[in-house]
Amino acid sequence: MKKSVKIFWRIWFIGIAAFILLLVLINFGVFGKMPSLEELENPSVLQASEVYAADGTLMGKYYVENGNRSIAKYRDISPHVINALIATEDKRFYDHAGIDLKGTSRAIFLLGTQGGGSTITQQLALALFNKRAKGKVERVVQKLKEWIIAVKLERNFTKEEIIALYLNTIPFSDNVYGIRNASRTFFKKEPDRLNVEEAALLVGMINGPGIFNPRVYPKNSMERRNLVISRMAENGNISPGEATKLKAIPIKLNYARLDENTGYAPYFREVLRDEVKEMLKDIKKPDGSSYNIYKDGLRIITTINPRMQQYAEEAVASHMPVLQRSMNTQNNIKSGSIWKDHENVLEAQMKTSDRWKEMEEEDIPEKEIKASFFKKTKMKIFAWNASNEKDTVMTPYDSIKYHRQMVQASFMVTDPVTGEVRAWVGGINFKTYKFDHANLKTKRQVGSTIKPLLYTQAIEERGFNPDTEVQDVQQDFGRNRLVPATSRTCSGRTMTMASALAWSKNCATAYIMKQVGPEQFAEFLGRLNLPTKVDPNPSIALGACELSLFEMMWGYSIFAGRGYSTKPFFITRIEDHNGNILKRFDFSSNRKEAVSEITAYKMARMMQGTVDIGTARGLRSRLGATEMGGKTGTTNNNSDAWYMGYTPQLLGGIWTGCDDRFIRNESTAVSGAAAARPIWEAFFKKVYADRTLGIDKDAIFSVPANLETAVGAADYMPVDTTADPSQYENTGAPTGEDYYMEGYSDDKKKDDKKDKKDTTSKPIRRQEEE
Repeated sequence: MKKSVKIFWRIWFIGIAAFILLLVLINFGVFGKMPSLEELENPSVLQASEVYAADGTLMGKYYVENGNRSIAKYRDISPHVINALIATEDKRFYDHAGIDLKGTSRAIFLLGTQGGGSTITQQLALALFNKRAKGKVERVVQKLKEWIIAVKLERNFTKEEIIALYLNTIPFSDNVYGIRNASRTFFKKEPDRLNVEEAALLVGMINGPGIFNPRVYPKNSMERRNLVISRMAENGNISPGEATKLKAIPIKLNYARLDENTGYAPYFREVLRDEVKEMLKDIKKPDGSSYNIYKDGLRIITTINPRMQQYAEEAVASHMPVLQRSMNTQNNIKSGSIWKDHENVLEAQMKTSDRWKEMEEEDIPEKEIKASFFKKTKMKIFAWNASNEKDTVMTPYDSIKYHRQMVQASFMVTDPVTGEVRAWVGGINFKTYKFDHANLKTKRQVGSTIKPLLYTQAIEERGFNPDTEVQDVQQDFGRNRLVPATSRTCSGRTMTMASALAWSKNCATAYIMKQVGPEQFAEFLGRLNLPTKVDPNPSIALGACELSLFEMMWGYSIFAGRGYSTKPFFITRIEDHNGNILKRFDFSSNRKEAVSEITAYKMARMMQGTVDIGTARGLRSRLGATEMGGKTGTTNNNSDAWYMGYTPQLLGGIWTGCDDRFIRNESTAVSGAAAARPIWEAFFKKVYADRTLGIDKDAIFSVPANLETAVGAADYMPVDTTADPSQYENTGAPTGEDYYMEGYSDDKKKDDKKDKKDTTSKPIRRQEEE
C-alpha cells in the first residue's frame, strides 16, 4: 500500500475516532451540560398557568416572556397540522431515527440551497436549548448536541409524542408559543378544529414567524401558506385539485391576542394570582422545589360564571359614563380648583410615573424632569367610548389630573349560600387603572349599608322585631358623643324598625345602637368573621367605619344564607400540568353560623321595604322579582356610594367613588340609590333574561321550619306605606357632621362645613337619609 494511501486511511480513522470521542465528551457534558434521560422523558418546557371559569372557559394565563405555552396532546391536534408539518419540514420523519443522513448530506453538498438537513426531532432538540449559538465553533458543538439529543428523543419517545412536543414548544408569529395558543390567537378555536388552509397558515409561520405574520405581512403569509399546501399535495395528503381550490381561498383570521389586559375578569385574575401563590407556598413538587405559577403549567379552576362576569362588566360600563358626565359638569372640576391644597397628590403621582422613572434613570436633573410634565405632548388617554381610549394633546400634569378625576367602581356577585364568586369587577378599565377596588384590602367608608347588620343584632340579641317601635331622635352616648352629630335630620317621630330601615333613618338607627351598644355591635361584626377590627365608636351605626366590598359581601351573606356568615371564595381546585389535584376547596369549611335562620329570614323580608318603597323604591317591581332585599349607602358628601342587594340565589354589591376622597360629586341627586343601584339593576335585568343561568325571578327566601305559623310573611315588612314618604326624608346629602367620629380633625370639620355650604347653595332635591 502506498504511503499516501496509508496516510489517508490513518487520517480517516483518526478523524472518525476523534469525532466519536468528541460525541462522547459532549454527551458527558464536557462542552456544557446535557439533559439526562429523566429530563428528556420529562422535558422542562416553560408552560403558562391557565385560569378557567366554572364552565371550562379559558379566562387568562400567567406566564413569563417566552413561556406562554399551553400544552396540547397529540390527539387534540388536527391531522391537517401534522400532515402540513411533515410535508414541509421533514418528509422522511417516520423513516429516520432522529437524523436524516440523506437530508444532511444534501444540505452539506448543496450548502443549504435546497433546504437544511435538520429533522423535526433535531429542531425539537434545538428548541430545548431555548436559543441558537452565535459563534461558528459554538454552533458546530450545538449541532452535535442536537444530533445526540435527537437520537435520545427517538429512543425514549414515540413519533406522535415527538410531534406533539415539537408543536407545543415552537414559536409562532406575535411571540405566540405552541400550537394551542397559535390556534386560539389567530382563529379563536382549539387546534383539533383547524382546517387544511388554517393548518397550512400556522405551519408556514414556523420557518419565519416575523416575515410570515399574516396580520402584518398578509402577502408573504399567503405565499408561504400556499407553498405548504403544495407540499401537502406532493406528499399525498390532499389531491392536486383540492390544493388548487384551497390556494384561492383568502386568509380569514379571527384574531384575539390574550394578554393581561384582555380575557375575562382581568382585575379578578390579579387577585387570584396572589391567592394561588399563597395557597401553594407549602406544597412542593416531586423534586422538592416550589411551584411557580408562571412556569409550571398549572390549571386553576375558578367559580366565575363567564356570562355573569360579562353582564357585570357591561352593567358597570353602561352607568359609569353617566356618573362621569355629572362629575365633569362641576365648576371645581372644570376650573381645576378641586386641586387647590392637594398639589401634593399630583406631585406624588408624577414621581411614581413611568415617565419620571425613565428620565431619572437617564440622570436627567429633577428640575428638567418636572418641567417636562408641563409641556404639551401627544398621548392616549382613557375615555368612555368603544375603544376606551382617545388620542389627544395635553401636558402629562393635566393627564394626571384627568385620570384621577375619573369615578371608579367595584362590583362583586356571589352565591350567598356557598360563597362562590360569580363575577368580579375591580375598576372601570384594567388597562389604564390597575388598582383593584373589590379586594379584601381596599377599604372605604360604608355609610348606611352597615345598618342592616346592626338591625340584625337587635333582632337576634335584643328581642326586636320589624314592627318594634323606635324613636327617630338624636342620641347622646356621653362624653359629648351625639349621633347623629346634628339633629337636623331627626323627625322626632316614633316609627317601626322596618320603616326606619326602609327610609334609612339615621336618628332611629342611632336609637337602635343605643339599645345594642357600640362595643357589642363592634364585637358582633367580629363574630361575623370580618377581618377588619372596627372600633366601637357610636357613629359606626351610620357607617363611619371602613370596610372592603369583599367584607360587605361576607357580612351580607347571612341574609340569604340562612344566618350563616360565608366568606366569598373563588378557587375550586388547582391542578398541575398532568391533571393531578394540588388543592381542592370545600365551601362548607368557609361557613359559620352567625345568627339564627329566623333572624336571617326576618331581615330578608324586612329589607324588601328598601326595594319596594324605600331608598331603592320600585327596584323589585321593575325587575319583576318575587322576593329580594337591599340597602343603599352614601357617605360624607357623596365620597362613596353603595348598593348591597340580594335575591334568594344571588348576592351583589356595588361601590362607586373617586380614589381621592376629596374628589366627589356635589350633586344632591347622586346617592347610593342613584350612583350604585342602577348598576345592580342593569346586571340583574340581564341575568333574569338569560334563562340558561337558572336564576329564577320567582325564587323565595327559605321559610324556617319553626317560624311562628300565625305570623304571615307580609308581617315581616311592617312599613307604613300610607304615610307621606317626605316625612321620613331629609334634604341634602349627608356630610361629615352626620358621620362624626372621635379623632375627627378640626381641619376636616372645616372642610366639611365648607362643602356643606357649597352644596346647599345649589338647588336641592329631596332624598332619603343614607
